Amino acid sequence: MEYLTVLQILDSGLRLATPLLFACLAGLFSERAGIFDIGLEGKMLISAFFSAATAFSTGSVWLGLLAGIASSLVLSGIHGLASITFRGNQLISGVAINFLASGLTVLIGLSWFKLGGQTPALQGNARFQSIDLPLADSLSGVPILGPLYSEVLSGHTFLVYIALLCVPLTWYILFRTRFGLRLRAVGENPAAVDTAGVSVVGLRYAAVAICGVLCGLAGAYLATGLGASFVKEMTAGRGFIALAALIFAKWRPWYALYATMLFGLLEAISNRYPSLDLGIVTLPSQFMQALPYILTVVILAGFVGKATPPRAGGEPYVKER
Repeated sequence: MEYLTVLQILDSGLRLATPLLFACLAGLFSERAGIFDIGLEGKMLISAFFSAATAFSTGSVWLGLLAGIASSLVLSGIHGLASITFRGNQLISGVAINFLASGLTVLIGLSWFKLGGQTPALQGNARFQSIDLPLADSLSGVPILGPLYSEVLSGHTFLVYIALLCVPLTWYILFRTRFGLRLRAVGENPAAVDTAGVSVVGLRYAAVAICGVLCGLAGAYLATGLGASFVKEMTAGRGFIALAALIFAKWRPWYALYATMLFGLLEAISNRYPSLDLGIVTLPSQFMQALPYILTVVILAGFVGKATPPRAGGEPYVKER
């Protein structure tokens, strides 16, 4: 395999890993606070639709981004209301959100655009454009490291770099701030947090809101950065893959980066597999396309080592009288 091909796969892998990274960090905040959220898929999907629809209607990708985040926050609020305020089953609430988003995006899309649930193609300022990093052209001639910088790191959209910056930011918030300490404590022992006079409900709602913002960024990136329109069910299981990556990462931000990059690379390889000359035993292209999902099943089945979730995860907190 030529070095140029490797660079192209790495570049594609980074693009494909970005929505997974956003969603994985979203799930990390929520589950660290004790709220399991399998509705990541639905929130990404509805954000993708409203970001694309608003960007097309207004011609502004930034308004589309805000609309995507707002729609994701609405579903996060519903999930928080069901699982925190009314102490409902968090898994059922997440499933309901996925079904709601899947149906709403098609229904509203048919009503607004009459394109079978899709949105019209986005052009110009209605979608995110690639950004060239400083000195990308000057360093391209440097052996090995130059092409990695100019071809792999440079030339992505704004949201790709935001996703990468969210990793150290998430680490700092969770492990170096009072808010992060309390958030993690809520996921482990909410009664102790409540005894200390800190609102368990408030912290959990804050975590669910952060989750909604990150899912909104993921969905908006799919429709206005990675793609140029909304397509029915365009998330294609990425929310569930992000959950598998979160388990694989053992609920840690830096591990989440490595796990999502692994999934992104697998998808990039599967997309280019028919044209690759690997010089080894040829595998069916269908197997390569299914590889990210196979890895998801393997991780969820517990074959990659034991992953212990927050102890109070999935359990509604009932304040003692």
